[in-house]
Amino acid sequence: MAVATQRAQDLKLQTFIWQGKDKRGKVLKGEIEGKGEALVRADLRKQGLTGIVVRKKPKALFGGSGKPVKARDIAFFSRQIATMMSSGVPLVQSLHILSAGQKNPKFRKLVDNIQTEVEGGSALHEALAKHPVQFDELYVSLVKAGESAGVLDTVLATIADYKERMESIKGKIKKALMYPAIVIFISMLITAMLLIYVIPQFQDAFQSFGADLPGFTMMVINASEWMQSHGIWLLLGFIAAVAGIVFAKKRSRNFARTLDRLLLRIPIVGPIMHKAALARFARTLAITFRAGVPLVEALESVAGATGNIIYSDATKQIMSDVSVGHPLNLALRQSGLFPHMVVQMAAIGEEAGALDAMMVKVAEFYEEEVNNAVDTLSTALEPLIMVVIGGIVGTIVVAMYLPIFKLAATIG
Repeated sequence: MAVATQRAQDLKLQTFIWQGKDKRGKVLKGEIEGKGEALVRADLRKQGLTGIVVRKKPKALFGGSGKPVKARDIAFFSRQIATMMSSGVPLVQSLHILSAGQKNPKFRKLVDNIQTEVEGGSALHEALAKHPVQFDELYVSLVKAGESAGVLDTVLATIADYKERMESIKGKIKKALMYPAIVIFISMLITAMLLIYVIPQFQDAFQSFGADLPGFTMMVINASEWMQSHGIWLLLGFIAAVAGIVFAKKRSRNFARTLDRLLLRIPIVGPIMHKAALARFARTLAITFRAGVPLVEALESVAGATGNIIYSDATKQIMSDVSVGHPLNLALRQSGLFPHMVVQMAAIGEEAGALDAMMVKVAEFYEEEVNNAVDTLSTALEPLIMVVIGGIVGTIVVAMYLPIFKLAATIG
């Protein structure tokens, strides 16, 4: 097997730049993929070209490694392989076709490595398991179940659907968090610009009045002076705080747990996060259980797919309860985190032997709830942004014109 693997690596496709002349003497240039310069040159000769020059394409100095392989790329990989295999194309050939059509070098290299492993005699799930960053345990276990049952193309198509739905939910969550962040950022930016650049202009004019300024105006001027002196430190402190939170969340599970718990309690955004976690829980449980994965093992995969540590910890406790004989619906109820509807649907599914179908219904319900909630949030926050900006500008305008009104009243 080692010899076969080495031979496959030696015959891996590479990109070459070529130049040659056709029968009319016209110089032609281009790029071609091949397994070696000699083979590429032979292929070009068969096309009637002469004076052929072939060289390996050099790697780009900047950005040559390509973009990172993302979840949507894995969904595309699953969909394409499933489509070709269902059409009768062998797995190795499907991988070769997919690799040849990729423009992202990192993605192409990933597919090439998988193809090399499969050509060397490894099962697809074994080849995927060597790339845990792109293919997690859930993906590998589903592919393994599909290979064992002889329905790999169907399982891959199901995985593609699952990945696309998960990415859709993730996008909705980002959108739900982005709108409040935008409101805060715009408010802070406009306030800072007014305090640093606009207020000083009024301050110079007020000095010529020679009169005492209203308290409200003095408060705004003092804020402006403080911002001019300490604004850069405030900005650096804000950046450091954000970076510190991100770093601590990655390094400390306890901190991440506290952050996720707070996120679930934020008004408006919290309910969306709850619904998104429930949708992920139900969708992941449905796809794993439908693929023939035992319930306890399925729950282990679900724990890592909920997207929230609070739900992940609850799922692990549910898995522990189920492993000692508790029905799933009872374990869900005891966690205190799952709504009555989810518990009842699980009970019906267990009783009817259709747990996967019931969980699909639950997932579809909460996915629709997330969509509606995010659309409502975005609609409500658009006018709120205008109100906040108008309030900031209006407050500063009033503060700056109070001395003018006071002076006019004195003269009158």
